[in-house]
Amino acid sequence: MQWRGRRGSANIEDRRRQRSAAAPIGGVGLLALLAIGYFLGIDVTPLLDQAAAPRGGGTAELTEADRQAGEFVSVTLADTEQIWGEIFREQVGRAYEPATLVLFKGLTPSPCGSASGATGPFYCPNDRKVYLDTDFFATLARQLGAGGDFAAAYVVAHEVAHHVQNELGVLDRANAVRAQSGQAQSNAISVRIELQADCLSGIWARHAEERIGAIEPGDLEEAVNAARQIGDDTLQRNAGRVPQPHTFTHGTSEQRARWFAIGYRTGELRACDTFSAQRL
Repeated sequence: MQWRGRRGSANIEDRRRQRSAAAPIGGVGLLALLAIGYFLGIDVTPLLDQAAAPRGGGTAELTEADRQAGEFVSVTLADTEQIWGEIFREQVGRAYEPATLVLFKGLTPSPCGSASGATGPFYCPNDRKVYLDTDFFATLARQLGAGGDFAAAYVVAHEVAHHVQNELGVLDRANAVRAQSGQAQSNAISVRIELQADCLSGIWARHAEERIGAIEPGDLEEAVNAARQIGDDTLQRNAGRVPQPHTFTHGTSEQRARWFAIGYRTGELRACDTFSAQRL
């Protein structure tokens, strides 16, 4: 992905120097814990709290890797703002209001609950912000086998896609139904939400390639590989479990990769109606 030297976004809220300090958990154990927490839908923050008593807050120094990750996210976010602004004008007929992206390290508050490495990247509709600890990119590459800068861009694009859903009113309607549903039905609706976000990520990738020229050979393969590596069935198998479809909240590896491809192939919002699709 060609991102160096390009315009960044003004909608970045960088809290990384304000992180809460805590005694660290060992590297491999931490990565495994975070991966399980994010992708299996388990909040492992209590486990982190038990393993490491928090000390007083303070300022944190940013490494060169931190600075580069922040610049990368800023450029990627700017790309999403440009692309979704154009798509909204062309396909929705109104302006797109971009999300703010919060960068943090360790732990930070949000109206949707504490954001931490354990919760992974997420979008909070209550304040219209994406929360991202860029250390997650290391988990994605080393622990989950989804390396590459475009795999990381896919993560950003997927969370921004939830904001797009919020802008379109999809998220409110879907979550209202979830709130009145049993667990299995709520999970099934969650899968449709997540697969639509994958499809919207594919739309973004297509337009980023056509209008910005940021995509290089191999980038799309990185995104599709990331989608496959974080399918519910793959993650449950890798955790030593037999896949249990009624517990899925994000979709299978095949579904996630296919819906990303649908969005990329069509470039059309109407192609991403996972809620009407008979086959996911």
